[in-house]
Amino acid sequence: MNELIAVVDDETDILYLVSLHLQKAGFRVRVFPAAKDFLQALPQELPSLIVLDLMLPDLDGFELCKQLRQNPEYAAIPIIMLTARTDELDRVLGLELGADDYITKPFSPRELVARVRAVLRRIGPKVAPSAEIHCGTLRLDLQKREAYIADRTLALTTTEFNLLALLAAKPGYVFTREQILAKLWGEDKIVVSRSVDVHVRNLRAKMGDLGNLIKNIRGVGYKLEGI
Repeated sequence: MNELIAVVDDETDILYLVSLHLQKAGFRVRVFPAAKDFLQALPQELPSLIVLDLMLPDLDGFELCKQLRQNPEYAAIPIIMLTARTDELDRVLGLELGADDYITKPFSPRELVARVRAVLRRIGPKVAPSAEIHCGTLRLDLQKREAYIADRTLALTTTEFNLLALLAAKPGYVFTREQILAKLWGEDKIVVSRSVDVHVRNLRAKMGDLGNLIKNIRGVGYKLEGI
């Protein structure tokens, strides 16, 4: 079955344009003109990715993103924010709330399709069914894409999981910001070093006390201290 993309936007023309190009690219698409409609339909079938407008009539897109990230059932669904806002602060806020990508209107439909494919590719490499990473009380199941500290499950976004898996695979190794950008995004996404810092901050917060194990090496990058 083709992957399902949910598009939440109150502009009819945008819904039609995005849906048309995604379907041509081989995706199944469900469109929603309001957050309420989307939230009601969400439990019926979880989408592989959400394209989310920020200016919705019934709920701010930032707030909807926040609600999704706080719900363990939906936290790992990748989100691409689609908006007419161009301010850098909006983009950083979107990243802080857990968005995986950010596209401003007007946009190229081909670029949107490329971004969707890129984010879905980043969900993770194919791994053996039993592949796991252990680092003290931290455990990552690479097949299920689930992370645990002791018996507590971490509700991580796609990017946060990939980041933690990268650091945990080589405890003590210092990854530069450029290496992190290249390994997590490659050439698929135009990002800046600040994006890495935002995702690290979110990851630390979710890890609680163990978040202190992710060390910032000033002027270089980050490492996960061995446990």
